[in-house]
Amino acid sequence: MDRTITVQIQGNRLVIPCGTTIIDLAKNFKNSHQVVAAYVDHELHSLTDQLDHDCQVELLDLTSEDGMRVYRNSLVFLMIRAAKEVLPGCRVVIEHSLSNGLYGEIETIQPLVEDDVAKIEQRMQQLIRANEPFVKHKLSRQQAVAIFDEQKLLDKVRLFNQLSDPEVVLHSCGNYYDTVADVLVPSTGYLQLFKLRFYLPGFILEFPKRSNPTVIPEYIEHGKLANVYYETEKWGKNVGVSNVAVLNEMIEQGTFGDLIRLAEAYHEKQIARIADQIAAERDRLRVILIAGPSSSGKTTFAQRLMIQLRINQLHPVVIGMDDYFVDRDKTPRDENGNYDFEALEAIDIKLFNEHLAKLIQGEPVNIPTFNFMKGRREWNGRVLQIGPDQPIIIEGIHGLNDKLTAAIPKGRKFKIYVSALTQINIDDHTRIPTTDVRLLRRIIRDNQFRSHTATETIARWPSVRCGEEKYIFPYQEDADVMFNSAIDYELAVLKKYAEPLLRAITNDVPAYATAQRLLKLLSYIKTLPSEEDIPCNSILKEFLGGSCFAK
Repeated sequence: MDRTITVQIQGNRLVIPCGTTIIDLAKNFKNSHQVVAAYVDHELHSLTDQLDHDCQVELLDLTSEDGMRVYRNSLVFLMIRAAKEVLPGCRVVIEHSLSNGLYGEIETIQPLVEDDVAKIEQRMQQLIRANEPFVKHKLSRQQAVAIFDEQKLLDKVRLFNQLSDPEVVLHSCGNYYDTVADVLVPSTGYLQLFKLRFYLPGFILEFPKRSNPTVIPEYIEHGKLANVYYETEKWGKNVGVSNVAVLNEMIEQGTFGDLIRLAEAYHEKQIARIADQIAAERDRLRVILIAGPSSSGKTTFAQRLMIQLRINQLHPVVIGMDDYFVDRDKTPRDENGNYDFEALEAIDIKLFNEHLAKLIQGEPVNIPTFNFMKGRREWNGRVLQIGPDQPIIIEGIHGLNDKLTAAIPKGRKFKIYVSALTQINIDDHTRIPTTDVRLLRRIIRDNQFRSHTATETIARWPSVRCGEEKYIFPYQEDADVMFNSAIDYELAVLKKYAEPLLRAITNDVPAYATAQRLLKLLSYIKTLPSEEDIPCNSILKEFLGGSCFAK
């Protein structure tokens, strides 16, 4: 008699034959959107995987974060295969996210032109209509290196020669093999929705958003963000660190100290330039607003900016936005009925603007203090009066939204957007998402300073990301300048702190899938053997501890 297993799925308890594939199981359930992958006991699996033990299964469509990630990675794989067939011998490099897509470049004999990109898109469509399978292979590391060497994927050869894993996972589609991700959709026919277009000097691969996965949204130009990425990539080429393999070699050879000093000096020079820009218009610019997503290093950036402003003979003062929270009973609530402290309406905008206007005009102001235990503002006689050489620094989630400082003319404000825009990739085809680096920073910081486990931080992360999408990212192009807080060597430092916290997460909690993905990312990177070259004012110290700015 054939063995059976018990599966919990969508509120149902099913007894099915052992060896049933997830795709066959999914046929029994209707979903609003296309299912592309699944969690099995909170671990991400391909739909083609077989179920061989009692388990809990959750089907993932494009409205889920991991479902959309699987779709994007599969599209990247398909696009690279198509590019190599249309432009034999070309090198495809996936650079970074941009708007609702991924920006990349193609190195070939002749400069890339719009017609080349159109032909690649046409080939992708042909392969989608052919519905060719993505086939998963578990191979020895030596076999994988041989395949990559034959395909002239020398960046992957370089990286895999550094790994200690005896066995690795590759996928193939047709005759092309790659390691874009461990989980892909079953076949090319799943990838109906995308757009590929020329974007000088490369391309943008567009895909749907989780909020509406049935359409490609209108592309929104993010010129300032694109320029920051451009400068970051140029810097990466200048120091010779474009991927993990190069970083690993620096660590093995003991030359990482020079990289640390260069990276930190580069940050300092950027901050000094911003301070010089503000100082050059000191009579006009009275309010400096700093905003950015979680764990982007805003706090340390603000402290370092203040030092540079003082060098320019300015004496900035800081006003905390939290002290202008409305009383708890007036705090807006979200769709789940919980207090929404991130909403703009959680701040007493009228009082905040009134105080700013008075301060700029030289009047003394009694600044409130918010008592979080009692849920209300208190007045403790904290009086502030400033002079013409004292710009006001405000750091907070709504800093780039003019509604926060509506009473202050735009010409009197200077807005700074801070984010960790990672430029280093695992290899040409596998980028490291900036959100993953920020999440690693936050996991470590929350554990170090807030006694939170990695499970708790990962569980909160979706709501944090939701707030960023709603209150920060729509306003990032309104910034006067953007500061990239990513550091070329940081993953080699974060690894030591993050890995034990992530390994402590077991497969009986939803955070397990994210933990495994982050551990996979960190597995490619060697640990920095010494942190003695990291200065105490580094943005990294905000998350690791030991910052000279710590209160």
